Amino acid sequence: MIFLATDFGSAGPYTGQMRAMLARLAPKIDVIDLFSDLPAFKPDLAAYLLATYANVLEIDDVLLAVVDPGVGSTREPLVLRSDNRWFVGPDNGLFELIKRRSRSVTCDRITWRPKNLSASFHGRDLFAPVAASLALGKPVEKEPWSPLKTDWPDDLATIVYVDHYGNGMTGLRGSEVSNGMIMQIGNDCLTQARTFSDRPKGQAFWYVNANGLVEIAVHGDSAADRFGLKPGFPVNVLSAS
Repeated sequence: MIFLATDFGSAGPYTGQMRAMLARLAPKIDVIDLFSDLPAFKPDLAAYLLATYANVLEIDDVLLAVVDPGVGSTREPLVLRSDNRWFVGPDNGLFELIKRRSRSVTCDRITWRPKNLSASFHGRDLFAPVAASLALGKPVEKEPWSPLKTDWPDDLATIVYVDHYGNGMTGLRGSEVSNGMIMQIGNDCLTQARTFSDRPKGQAFWYVNANGLVEIAVHGDSAADRFGLKPGFPVNVLSAS
């Protein structure tokens, strides 16, 4: 499969053009829309989502990810091979957390260029053809590369995504947070619940979501509306004592 993860949004022509390119080059490969609403222009937030949701990939699957405010600049196009899965996208830190958490990883700079390469849409013109080739098992012109290094933390106490229901995902892995910790959102202190039905309607809490991230939620309501959550909103982790 090829998984798409972008900040393009669901409206407009961008995702459709990428899917059209993939359909022409690899018509028998399934293309799955994983995210079309990654934090816009924020690879430093999207990286924490990709590192978690990359768990849906199996051997030789491809994740094509585009959060690329530096498109057309000197930033390099990247291919990452992590635990026998492929990742294609810009070298701007987007795959930093995937790389750190890999058991085995190799990184390459894409040297291939299409005949027609726009300055501002590498997702369609460069990354999609490379992703199609990798999914088909075809060689790609590339060379070893040391990706951009960042000083981003391994876990991020910040809202990195707000879903349709108004739940706010953080960049914190539940496995790295002790049970019973308190999450402070502004002046409000939230305790842990296992799931929504463990709290009365209207009560806010935090829990570990189905993909392993600490998430801020309100039973039957929008945590985003109540607390003003949006990507980049800080969360303070406090001891239960």
